[in-house]
Amino acid sequence: MKSELFFELLFLNKVDFATARAYLVALYEKGESAQDIISAVRVMREHMIPLDISDDIRGKVFDVVGTGGDKSGTFNISSTVSLLLASCGVMVAKHGNRGYTSKSGSSDMMESLGINLSLSLDSQVKLLQETNFTYMFAPNHHPAMRYITPIRKDIPHRTIFNIIGPLANPAMATKQLLGVFSPDFIDRMASSLQKLKTKSSIVISSNDGLDEVSISDKTFYSVIKDNKITKHIFNPKDYNMNLFPKSAVIGGDSKENARIAYNILSGQLQGAKRNIVIINTAFSLLACEMVDDIRDGIKLANEAIDSKRALNKLNQILTISKRMK
Repeated sequence: MKSELFFELLFLNKVDFATARAYLVALYEKGESAQDIISAVRVMREHMIPLDISDDIRGKVFDVVGTGGDKSGTFNISSTVSLLLASCGVMVAKHGNRGYTSKSGSSDMMESLGINLSLSLDSQVKLLQETNFTYMFAPNHHPAMRYITPIRKDIPHRTIFNIIGPLANPAMATKQLLGVFSPDFIDRMASSLQKLKTKSSIVISSNDGLDEVSISDKTFYSVIKDNKITKHIFNPKDYNMNLFPKSAVIGGDSKENARIAYNILSGQLQGAKRNIVIINTAFSLLACEMVDDIRDGIKLANEAIDSKRALNKLNQILTISKRMK
């Protein structure tokens, strides 16, 4: 069965559990191709409930997200970065779910931090307009996933849905920093983004197995811009950054990860965890065309924390989201 037909039937709940599970496992074992990814994303987008935003806002929104599946146990780096980006002037439409391959998915951490996951579509748009940030809880935008969630939970490893979820952003973000669990997937994800008409995005994967920019090792990345793909390697040493062991960025459950995020954004936490957020924020600022190079991004991210803009932005987001429905 062709991928597009399978996913169309799957989203319509017309594939039995055993057949769907076997198909998803087979895709994983062979390694999902760019065409598999594009076909699945197009079907997922057709079935999603999008945010009703203007073309002007849609052209500005940015998402920073990892595919998961790297089994690293890190704290919620991308989610922390998304909040820091909002304080840097980036309009962030963060899309995420609960953890399937980790102790704490982005939604788990955001909820523990105090962000309301049950906002109506109108409130999500209003929060974005008022604070430069909104959080889109995936189940509220992808109702057909209720047929697929039990299958995902029954499979003991990642599936193609880890990969396509970041490409089915309900705000239709055309600018992204997308982390993948293996450098082997950079080319196919970059190609998928190119064919899906991204404006400006970066796909990253570190040499030590993170779906983030690493502060322990080199990171491989591809920039997709003006319909062209260029490949690069980032080495923290080239930016006079101290190297830390990967164990220094390990997190815990959602409550622990929320504490880590708060302590970074408030300036209380220094060292490895702050540094990995800073460098991933710098890459995000480059991807969304807010800065021209990584060094400027590092400077802007540090200034946002040290000036208390990051903490003030977090408090604003929490206050407004809590009073909305």
